Amino acid sequence: MGSSESPQELEATACEAACAAGLLLRGRFRRGDLGTPESKGLHDFVTVADREAEAAVVSVLRARHPGHTIMAEEGAPTAARSGYRWIVDPLDGTTNFIHGVTPFAVSVAVEDEAGIVAGAVHDPMHDETFHAWRGGGARLNGSAIHCSSPGSPGEALVATGLPFRELERLPQYLEALEAVLRKTAGLRRAGSAAIDLAHTACGRYDGFFELGLSRWDVAAGILLVREAGGFVTDWLGRDRALETGDIVAGGPALQRWLCGITTVALGGAA
Repeated sequence: MGSSESPQELEATACEAACAAGLLLRGRFRRGDLGTPESKGLHDFVTVADREAEAAVVSVLRARHPGHTIMAEEGAPTAARSGYRWIVDPLDGTTNFIHGVTPFAVSVAVEDEAGIVAGAVHDPMHDETFHAWRGGGARLNGSAIHCSSPGSPGEALVATGLPFRELERLPQYLEALEAVLRKTAGLRRAGSAAIDLAHTACGRYDGFFELGLSRWDVAAGILLVREAGGFVTDWLGRDRALETGDIVAGGPALQRWLCGITTVALGGAA
């Protein structure tokens, strides 16, 4: 099938693919058919729901853009025949899902040599699709969204996630956690980095920080925050969040404040 390679068309594909997977996940969740978890590693699980959702995403991507590479969490990358690569997390928040709690999400993004071009994060249980294309702003179900601008850190609600795959870095994380906890209005841990970034992009959260995430966890969310007027860096303030998996995101002022804390926690200069 032929397709346009414009950012807008790639965004539309990301939304379609994420919603196709979300439909399957919502059906399983409502039936209580959550699947038997298999361990992939420490605190890291996969179920038949992950694999079904990934197949749904990949089916849409192959139909719309057969020459593109696909890198998905549960499968091997496909061979490349163009400069585009899709980055797919079919079920971000698997641990939530298998325990029958929300949130969980589908994250679909596409990158080229210059970075992330388009992406979508779909929350199946709230029928919310957060989507963006590079240079085109960010939207929630078609309506423009923007990062928040709290007057001070003391007014900010900040999201975080525990570095469950990298427990050797827990002391550094806990140092940052305590500093943020003492100086903000509150902290939340939802269990889905894709949702955390999407909610930061639309101003529900004022910022987000976490260590040791995977590329598929954050690719779409990073684009959402940036297109919503926010900043995303790694914990040392570098433009390497996608590569390192160490994320600090938020509106400009709060993101700079958070990054000062995470830099100190990693032993750098604030």
